[in-house]
Amino acid sequence: MSAFREHLRQIRSRVGFLEDTDLALIGAIEKGLPLSPRPYAEVAAGLGISEQEVLRRLAALRNRGVIKRLGVVVRHRELGYRANAMVVWDVPDDTVGELGRCFSGYDFVTLCYRRPRQLPQWPYNLFCMIHGKTRDEVQARIAQLVQECGLESVQHQVLFSRRRFKQCGARYHGVTTCPALADAREADYAT
Repeated sequence: MSAFREHLRQIRSRVGFLEDTDLALIGAIEKGLPLSPRPYAEVAAGLGISEQEVLRRLAALRNRGVIKRLGVVVRHRELGYRANAMVVWDVPDDTVGELGRCFSGYDFVTLCYRRPRQLPQWPYNLFCMIHGKTRDEVQARIAQLVQECGLESVQHQVLFSRRRFKQCGARYHGVTTCPALADAREADYAT
């Protein structure tokens, strides 16, 4: 049995049977949703099913753990945002939720999450990503967060991006066997 077939067997044993339509839907969302007012309607048209059926199947795939989440990958540089910084904060653990809610009120904070500290080298437990067209703009936004969220006495570091790696959405490697992707997937697993 090829490595690809074995991988597919393991996935199917974990999540159960996947109908051909589910596999084709996974293949379609792997490529990225179309930029349109009704992206699921466009995906549905490509699969020959209704928009409601796409939404129902995505919910079922999510409930079964086949798909963990759906999200957006924004390519900031193409939009003119060339200064990007991860800001790491050392905040009291009991204030992380409150500060996360404060950060989420700012449209320039695109990611915000908690991570465990790695003491003694890494004391930071709250992370947020800020994008701007210039470093000065990013620094001004950080100063705004500090002032408006009451972080004047909180230790933090600003980690500006130096390069961008390939940005892409989730790949459900080995699950997708729709005809358009099957050959590529099997080739990926060739030994």
